[in-house]
Amino acid sequence: MENKRFWYLIGIGVIIVFLFILVSNIISVGERLRGIHQYVEYGFYGLSGILVYFLFLNPVRVIVFAPTFSVSHILEDEHKRHGVYKAAAKKLLENPVLTEDDKERLRANLNNKDNLKNELTTIFSTTIKDEINKVIVKNSKTVLVSTALSQNGNLDMLSVIGINLKMIREITELTGFRPTTPKLAKLSLNVLSTAIIAEGLDDAEISELLPNKISETLTDIPFVKTISNSLISGSANGLLTCRIGIVTQKYLFLDNELLDKKAIRRMAVKESVKMMPGIIAGGLAAFPKGVASIFTKPFKKKNKGEKIGQEE
Repeated sequence: MENKRFWYLIGIGVIIVFLFILVSNIISVGERLRGIHQYVEYGFYGLSGILVYFLFLNPVRVIVFAPTFSVSHILEDEHKRHGVYKAAAKKLLENPVLTEDDKERLRANLNNKDNLKNELTTIFSTTIKDEINKVIVKNSKTVLVSTALSQNGNLDMLSVIGINLKMIREITELTGFRPTTPKLAKLSLNVLSTAIIAEGLDDAEISELLPNKISETLTDIPFVKTISNSLISGSANGLLTCRIGIVTQKYLFLDNELLDKKAIRRMAVKESVKMMPGIIAGGLAAFPKGVASIFTKPFKKKNKGEKIGQEE
């Protein structure tokens, strides 16, 4: 009980810290807009309130009020455990991502104490896991692209928090369950830590962390240093988001005890290694058409000037 109370306090503390950061950023921008007109400032506050609700408060509401799927407190009562698994199976039957074969197997084993857990294990580790992975990859790519493009510490931090909350909400809606409250508190701490790292990466000279030869090459070529810093920081944020998604998935499997810790750990490592190349490749694929044209524009002007000089 003391351990749970500790994590409750951590969760509340993280929410308070986040709200302070968010409100201070909104007020800071609002004060600058006051120089344009007082009503512009008020309009910004109103728009910010709407965005804060839809991007931050509503996802938190969906996550917190979702049911949990934990059997750790009824280990000794087989009848109660079967009741929890049966309720979980009925919830899953409403899930549109399940195949007809999945649903048929669940219906056939609803009253079978020996087989129901095995069927749930199979569905969670195949159909549900695959769908969760799609959600993780999609949101990790979004973080990679958005933080690489913005290159603003405060904006990156808010983007990471918003997208990570959206990802956890989508995983919760997909499975029909959320991790237990202590694990949600741990997740919130992970999200805040990732957001703080995202803010710090914009101020870091990433090229200085690379080997000397590579660093010198990046520094000598125009715009390459800027591009490399953006892409590396964006990739780092995307991978951290991927980790949070995997941790969320891990907590769901751990709470319902469908898999043991060793199996979960092995699965998490395997999935993260498999997803990371796709996240980076998919995120970087968004750059050539838009961003690359911006950075190559000076070179195009130079080439055009040289061509005119040659014609003369």
